[in-house]
Amino acid sequence: MASIAFHALVLIGQAGRILFPPTCPGCRRHVAAPGTLCPRCWGGLRFLEKPWCAVLGTPFLYEVEEGALSPQAIAQPPVFDRARAAVAYRGAAARIARALKYADRTDLAPPMARWMARAGAEVIAEADLIVAVPLHWRRFWERRFNQSAELARALARETGLPFEPDAVTRKRRTRPQVGLSRAERERNLRGAFAVPAEAAPRLRGKRVLLVDDVFTTGATVNAVARALKRAGASGVDVLAFAMVLPGEAWEDDVAGGFWGGPEESI
Repeated sequence: MASIAFHALVLIGQAGRILFPPTCPGCRRHVAAPGTLCPRCWGGLRFLEKPWCAVLGTPFLYEVEEGALSPQAIAQPPVFDRARAAVAYRGAAARIARALKYADRTDLAPPMARWMARAGAEVIAEADLIVAVPLHWRRFWERRFNQSAELARALARETGLPFEPDAVTRKRRTRPQVGLSRAERERNLRGAFAVPAEAAPRLRGKRVLLVDDVFTTGATVNAVARALKRAGASGVDVLAFAMVLPGEAWEDDVAGGFWGGPEESI
């Protein structure tokens, strides 16, 4: 009986792959297995690696000493302690991030989290718990899920760190950040986040890993980090899937929309 059930499941799986073949999350071309990128999208990714700014995680174009800071980190020190991201926000990486956020592709969160775990090994090693950048309840109701929380939940499973989904809340709904300057983003987010009284004891004296999908100017994670530190967190590090590098635009690639050999697993 068990053998019959197993073979039935295999047949169902094969039928599902025929009716709904797996596609590349970066361009929707057919691929061999779910959660893989086609060679073209894989080749267009820029993984962020050392040498990078010790605080912001932005890569240097030349060799520097360990612990070196970028001009931006020196001129505008952030509230958070360190930021890291897996990939540059461009091309396939941008389309994957937007697919998770706007196209309900929550199935992409686990493979994205695996990339993040590799990129953020040093901050993960020192973290006590994971927190996600929250959505306002009205936006959560409209979208039905929080993309940052999906990544945080997947990262918690990947690393074994506890995830505190209710540790910080968004008190008021802010206008969309796309198209705003850094100063406008900071004003837009002022006082937007708070730590509920019942959550504060769980944060006190703990090093928090704050998860977001895309790091742009840092205004959002700065605002959340400020609330976490006021509640007693000993430190806040940020880990994002993608990062907008200095000098590059963060607008959605409207012309490309969501989608623009052996596949590489993400």
